[in-house]
Amino acid sequence: MDYIHRTEELVQPILDRYGFELYDIEMLTESGQKVLRVYIDKEGGVTSDDTADVCRELSARIDEEKNFITESYTLEVSSPGITRALKKPAHFSGNIGKDVEFKLFAPVTYEEKGKKLSAKEFVGILKDYDEESDRVTIGFDDNEMVFNRKDISSIRLWIDF
Repeated sequence: MDYIHRTEELVQPILDRYGFELYDIEMLTESGQKVLRVYIDKEGGVTSDDTADVCRELSARIDEEKNFITESYTLEVSSPGITRALKKPAHFSGNIGKDVEFKLFAPVTYEEKGKKLSAKEFVGILKDYDEESDRVTIGFDDNEMVFNRKDISSIRLWIDF
């Protein structure tokens, strides 16, 4: 069963009523336990009361469904946080100009100050996202690098504290 799609169908009317945005949904296994995690957002951020209200209503909606999730799982409703992961085209497009931390599946070789270097973890500025080619442009000081999104294992907003 497509847990993600069905969860989206169940949670969207709840979010519409509260004026929240659905940021992402994940179904993963953590410490041997299935976790259905729903990330919600709104202008100014969500509160713990917001996540509790959505969790309570979504849990009731899921419980009404027959044969939706038959195995044991934990439902979590959360904010994506200030260092939120970028996964969808809208996440990339909406964060142009912001600092990002990203990891590649494999290291790339690049030149800096006349030296050849190799790395797979970077911090830079999200300069551009081309949805058609699914390519991400990241700026570093005076140069830019372009990556296919499929080569990026994770990318999230970066906050330098």
